[in-house]
Parts: sequence; structure tokens; C-alpha cells
Amino acid sequence: MSGIAVVILAAGMGTRMKSDIPKVLHRAAGRSLLGHVLHAAKAVGPRHIVVVHGPGQEAVKAETLSIVPEARFAEQTERRGTGHAVMMAEAALRDFTGTVLVLYGDAPLIQPQALLDLVAVKDASARMAVLGFKAMNPFGYGRLIVEGDRLVAIREQKDASEAERAIDLCNSGVIAIGSHHLWPMLHKLSPANAQGELYLTDVVELMHAAGNSCAISLCPEADTAGVNDRVQLATMEAEFQKRLRQKAMLGGATLVDPATVYFSADTAVGRDVVIEPNVFFGPKVTVGDDVHILANCHIEGAVIGKGARIGPFARLRPGAELGENVHVGNYVEIKKSTLGKGAKANHLSYIGDAKVGAGSNIGAGTITCNYDGYEKHLTEIGENVFVGSNTSLVAPVKVGSGANIAAGTVVSSEVPPDALAIGRPAFDVKDGWAKRYRAAKQARKLQKSKV
Repeated sequence: MSGIAVVILAAGMGTRMKSDIPKVLHRAAGRSLLGHVLHAAKAVGPRHIVVVHGPGQEAVKAETLSIVPEARFAEQTERRGTGHAVMMAEAALRDFTGTVLVLYGDAPLIQPQALLDLVAVKDASARMAVLGFKAMNPFGYGRLIVEGDRLVAIREQKDASEAERAIDLCNSGVIAIGSHHLWPMLHKLSPANAQGELYLTDVVELMHAAGNSCAISLCPEADTAGVNDRVQLATMEAEFQKRLRQKAMLGGATLVDPATVYFSADTAVGRDVVIEPNVFFGPKVTVGDDVHILANCHIEGAVIGKGARIGPFARLRPGAELGENVHVGNYVEIKKSTLGKGAKANHLSYIGDAKVGAGSNIGAGTITCNYDGYEKHLTEIGENVFVGSNTSLVAPVKVGSGANIAAGTVVSSEVPPDALAIGRPAFDVKDGWAKRYRAAKQARKLQKSKV
């Protein structure tokens, strides 16, 4: 079966992360490091994706399957180097003949186009191709050793001579190679090196010795960066945000203070959107055209319709779906609810597990009481409903279109269309009561002071 298969090395725990979480499951731009690599791999249209994981890393498998349900897996029980890790995938690709791409689960900035270019270089002129880059500071990287126009070896930093260490053409670790070459070469690897490991990089020298040509495809150094500790994770986050902010602005959005807006990798932002400072987008957010998001909002798992106005200090949680020209104001929280075209909730309200019809107005302090301590229940509000301030809607409950809910009402049963619902304690005014109360309190205080 020809085509492309991708092998992703994800076995390392990352001891420098100081974490019980596998390194590849740490997150940047709202997505795991492995998730970024899986999305890049999917974009090249592979026949198979194999993730090589460590013992007991069920969480790595679960994350993979959430993104690539048909993925295959291989377990590396011993840590014997990158060459050994790729060997573990051989059985999972026993039915595959074609080009194998090897990627790394902790290098999330890798771009699909770089992978396609790498395969194209391999197919056009060589049996194997390596993704390389020109390094500003090559220290620590494997160096690409070139003779003429051919790659003949990759030398790791610890094994390189002084002359080789002066080379600034470096190895990303990403390779493309035919499966019929890869597996035999892996079994020829030797641990005779400074780390006593089976280096995947040694395949280049073995291929050259066997008369098989190896080529280089170049990409920017930043796209190959990996993560080994929390400092590098923070650097990775900053690089993602730089790219995502630029993408949003070039796509037609205005970021008033770009450095204070945080996107997730999948945030979709329309044209003529204005985003004010200190706005955070979690995963799965879509923002329509002409939306204005005021300062200090937190938004995740939400769809915001064209012309909506959000904030300041609003929170949209997963399942919030706002129609065109919806207004959601300060200190309003919306969860798993739909608001129809032109609906408004401008102040200090919680709308959870609800359907709000077009043109309805939710007054300040309104609460949908959706949880009974055991289950969540639905509140249904029709179109053009006026909900007065400080209203509690005890779900499950329905309010018909055109109804009016008086301020301070607790709605615990259905309200028919165009009806008025009012449920307040009786209002009573006692003339002169406050004056008499103050006098009595002052007299009692005076009496105590004389005792």
C-alpha cells in the first residue's frame, strides 16, 4: 500500500518538566503538544499515523484517538534512542509500503507545508530526505554533513569534531524515507556513540554507504523547536500567540493591544472584528464578522454571531451560541445556551442550559436555576420576552413569547405567551417606623452606658 505513513515519537515523560503528565500532553495555545503535531500530520493526508508511546501512557493514546480515531500505536518499553523508538512502529506498519515520515510529539510548530516539501524532495531526487535548518546558534543540534549536493551523515553534538561543530546547517530530526529502506537500516544501527543509543540520524550514513542518496529540505529554525522544560513551554506559547495574533490581524480583525489577547490554535475570527485588551480564547471558539469584544472577557467553546457585542468582563463557556446582534454585557456568564438574534443580557446574569428567543431582554441579576443538585434542566424563553431584574427561573421551565416577567419574580411554572408573571412578597409601608426604631435603639444604648 503506497502513500505516506507518519510515525510520531511520543514516549518521553520529560523529567525536566517536573510533572506527572507526559511531556507531549502539556499544552500550548489551547492544544496539547502532541495535538499540534497530529493536526500537522493529518494535513499531509497520510494513510496511517502511528504514535510510539511509553509504558502506561494511556492518556497519550486517548489524546491521539480524540484527534485521529483510526491511529495505530506502538509501545517503547525501553529508552534506547530515537532509532529504537522508530523500530517499535515496524509491526504497526507491516502492511504499508511507501514513504514513512518521522515526527516528534514535543515539536508542535512543525508546518504541514514543510512536510509536503520534504516528501517532494525525497520523491524527486533521493531515497531519503532530512528536514534541516540554518541555526543562529547551532550548539546542541545534530549537524548535517554534506558532500557536494548530497547529505552523507548527521553528527550529534557530543560526537562531532571541532570542524563539524562549526557547521550551522542543522538537523530537525524529521525524516522522509521509503519503508523498504527504513526497516532494514534500523536493524543495522549500532549504539557505538557517546550516549550508547540507537540514533535515527545514523540511518543517513548507512544509506550513503549503501549507495542510496539522501537529500535536504529546509525550513525555518523556529518551526522545528521542541519542548523539554517549562521555560521552553512558555517560549513555545509566546511563539504560537505571535503567529495567531498576526493571522487574526491579517485576516481583518483589529486587536487593540495584541500582546494581551490570547488565542487557541483553532480560534476562528471573522472580518471587521474588534478585540479589546485582556481577552482570552479557549479552544473551539468561532467569532463572526463585525463582532466587538470588549476588554477582560474569557471565551471558550462558544459561537458568536455576526454583529454581536460581548463584555466587558463577560464569560462565555462551552456550548454558548449567540445569534446575530446579540448583546452580552458586564459580569454575564453563559453556558450551554443559545441566544436568538438581537437578544440581550447586559448585566450581572447567569444563563445556563437555556434557549433564549430572538429579541428577548434578560434583566440584571437574572439566574437560570438549572441544577437541582443531581441533574441539569432546561429553561426555554420565547421571542421578545422581557425578563425583569433579579428574576430566578427554576428549570425545567418555559416562558412563552411576548411574556413579561416582573422584577424579583421566582418563575417555577410555565408562563403563557403574552402573559405577565409576578411573584413577590407583599409590599407594605409603615409610616414613621424608621424614626421610632432609631429612637428606641438610641435609648437602649444610652441606658447601657449608665450601668
